[in-house]
Amino acid sequence: MAITKSAKKAQRQSKRRKVFNDARRDALRAALKAARGASKAGEKESAVALATAYQAIDKAMKRGLIKKNTAARRKSAVARLLKTS
Repeated sequence: MAITKSAKKAQRQSKRRKVFNDARRDALRAALKAARGASKAGEKESAVALATAYQAIDKAMKRGLIKKNTAARRKSAVARLLKTS
């Protein structure tokens, strides 16, 4: 339990950030899942899914949810998956 005033504030900030991070993580996972599903769909749907996945990955990287190289690796994997289908 936080005792000092600064520790209490840090705890509030941590809880607030967790909510945003959880939402961003869920959006990232949903976008990647949609991209994998779109690999079986048409070309137009694949392009939209790829753009959405890129956007989710970039936002997660910007917020510090995933690292730069992880983001690059995931973008590459999604692009490769959609290109082969």
